[in-house]
Amino acid sequence: MRPAFAVGLVFAGCCSNVIFLELLARKHPGCGNIVTFAQFLFIAVEGFLFEADLGRKRPAIPIRYYAVMVTMFFTVSVVNNYALNLNIAMPLHMIFRSGSLIANMILGIIILKKRYSIFKYTSIALVSVGIFICTFMSAKQVTSQSSSSENDGFQAFLRWLLGIGALTFALLMSARMGIFQETLYKQFGKHSKEALFYNHALPLPGFIFLASDIYDHAVLFNKSELYQVPFIGVTVPIMWFYLLMNVITQYVCIRGVFILTTECASLTVTLVVTLRKFVSLIFSILYFQNPFTLWHWLGTLFVFVGTLMYTEVWNNLGTTKSQLQKEDKKD
Repeated sequence: MRPAFAVGLVFAGCCSNVIFLELLARKHPGCGNIVTFAQFLFIAVEGFLFEADLGRKRPAIPIRYYAVMVTMFFTVSVVNNYALNLNIAMPLHMIFRSGSLIANMILGIIILKKRYSIFKYTSIALVSVGIFICTFMSAKQVTSQSSSSENDGFQAFLRWLLGIGALTFALLMSARMGIFQETLYKQFGKHSKEALFYNHALPLPGFIFLASDIYDHAVLFNKSELYQVPFIGVTVPIMWFYLLMNVITQYVCIRGVFILTTECASLTVTLVVTLRKFVSLIFSILYFQNPFTLWHWLGTLFVFVGTLMYTEVWNNLGTTKSQLQKEDKKD
């Protein structure tokens, strides 16, 4: 029951979270900082009340380790959200972030001295080719859209290149953070909920440096059109409603993934998250009518097939099937 409930939370929370993020970014592309701050504040307050027991519970992992992890986590979150302000369309944003396997493998080889099978190298090659196709076609779209306005066309393309650089940096930093977490959990044991709280609470002072941008967007949100919230009947500026729903759905998404990691094998978690990304991508293309060519579909197919190959889902399904057949024979 709990795994099914967790899968429901992941799909409902994560997919709807992407929708509200795109609604926010389409109206105000530079709103990434206020979105990140709101998400961090909400999860930090919830964790302070229920996980840290109002600060009375001592952390199982020393704070100095969390300080390193938090620096990486804060940087990844801010950079990923800010990339939407650099001519990065939401579908490309999602596809690019799906390339985390590449970054994990590269850093795993360099830092942990890991070695992989030819099958895994092939899967990573597919993911790499898929991301390259989508990125290249998006670059052509930016160039063609910018050609109509020669004055700022080159600047728009440079902003897009900066956005790609930001996503690449965030991808590698996220992979490095994953390796750091892996080493910490081996040393101190798994404390995912505690890590979730400290990863969101400790970076809050860092938002002081982003205070002016957050304030400016709060003023812009106040000026947005009024919206009557269904069932409640309260009227609020629609951008604040989108932000509130984004924060709530982000929490539901994270909680769902947390339950899933404690109840299911890592293979199951990877498959659920990958399928969720694919559903979010399809919805973003259809509902928001984002430009998506046949080449984009081909690149997307490469990314998701490569991801499934990396998890060796077919081998695991075959193993499960043979085990079931053996059990049937015994009966």
